Amino acid sequence: MTGAPLTFYNSLTRATERFVPIDPGNVRVYSCGPTVYHYAHIGNLRAYVFTDTLSRVLTWKGFPLTHVINITDVGHLTSDADAGDDKMEAAARASGRDIWEISRHYTAAFKRNLVDLNIREPSRFPLATDHVAEMIEWGQAIEAKHCYRLDDGLYFDTTTVPDYGALAGAADDAAAGRIDAVAGKRHPQDFAIWRTTPAGETRQMEWDSPWGRGAPGWHLECSVMAAKYLGPSFDIHTGGIDHREIHHPNEIAQNQAHCGCADTGATFWMHNNFLVDRTGKMSKSSGETLTLDLLVSRGFHPLAYRLMCLQAHYRSELEFSWENLAAAQVRLKRLVHAVGALRDRPAKPGATVTAYLEQLDAAVSDDLNTARALPVLDAMLADKKVSPPDRLAALADFDAVLGLGLTKLTREALRVRPAAATITADEVELRLAQRREARAAKDFPRSDAIRDGLAAAGVEVMDGDPLGWDWKVTL
Repeated sequence: MTGAPLTFYNSLTRATERFVPIDPGNVRVYSCGPTVYHYAHIGNLRAYVFTDTLSRVLTWKGFPLTHVINITDVGHLTSDADAGDDKMEAAARASGRDIWEISRHYTAAFKRNLVDLNIREPSRFPLATDHVAEMIEWGQAIEAKHCYRLDDGLYFDTTTVPDYGALAGAADDAAAGRIDAVAGKRHPQDFAIWRTTPAGETRQMEWDSPWGRGAPGWHLECSVMAAKYLGPSFDIHTGGIDHREIHHPNEIAQNQAHCGCADTGATFWMHNNFLVDRTGKMSKSSGETLTLDLLVSRGFHPLAYRLMCLQAHYRSELEFSWENLAAAQVRLKRLVHAVGALRDRPAKPGATVTAYLEQLDAAVSDDLNTARALPVLDAMLADKKVSPPDRLAALADFDAVLGLGLTKLTREALRVRPAAATITADEVELRLAQRREARAAKDFPRSDAIRDGLAAAGVEVMDGDPLGWDWKVTL
């Protein structure tokens, strides 16, 4: 489709710009992927809800798409700059497990999270460790003009490229404050292309190189994989806003050194904002990591979290609280209830849904404004002037863009049992049927006894629930 002009906010220019692809027959997008040393925090997963929305909107508007999300299984230090240990090596030592096994385990867990959030699989999931030879070749190509050696590896001299740090807003002092000093570095912002394994140490992941046995720098990985699968110049590079200050400026510097030009690699650099907790209750006090599995264990459907993300613009901070997540789950239930009600209504002539689809297009074409698109969905589903089959047909377009799966999602699927619950759904339904019989017979003491028994098992019976949900597990 054509529709409204598509615009995105470009972090590089600090402006909202009309999107014009380099090749209309193949829009190319690269998204910084996870470092697979642990289960993904839901704050990290927000980035992939954002990139999935981006890819969905591009596809819906008719652009053929190649989307790459890398898997970082080596090179990412415990600092975002050049300090600390490799996160993968640290995880292996702490657990006493094989580092390759850790990589496979957490990569599989990340991919399950994407499925649970209805995030479409990208065109490629390249592993950093599969591209070390190309990283060494890249380092060799830029070494003479742009790098220097220290005892612990090969470093990039950031003064050798034009406008280093422009993506970060030229906030050199702020960025430098996040970079620990490394003895011998010419400038605070210089970064490692290759990190040589210290004498007397052995890593589980290390390779021979012209600079000694060791491992590549984290920043180098993305430059190499993006160029290999998307070409030296591609359309969009995405990541979290924390990447805007160090990681992505370093990628740009490597790209410019490699091409010998001012090209940054991507035309658009797009960043999602943080998930924040203003209450101080975001699970750290209990020692738990706030993962998608934790949300599910507390009775929340993964798509409730996706909806919570869509309710805020991707460039706005998103406040997390259990109350906000519960509100998103209620909103999701209302949407599923509204869709279910439409399926039971007969077809009849009515107004068209064209205006709603135009409003959807206008909202998401304006820098992916899903927060503006959701009320349009509510209004469309509630519009009795439009035939139910027409509303259901239009729902497929909203689903294609928002990814909530409303054309298939059922009430039953949203009854997520908390991990602490011992009662089964079948047992709940049996007791509720018995309670309905008791109420019909006006045997209210028996009805109350069944309700109290369910409450003791952690099941809240919702009499008079306008959504018709009947019950929920509250443990």
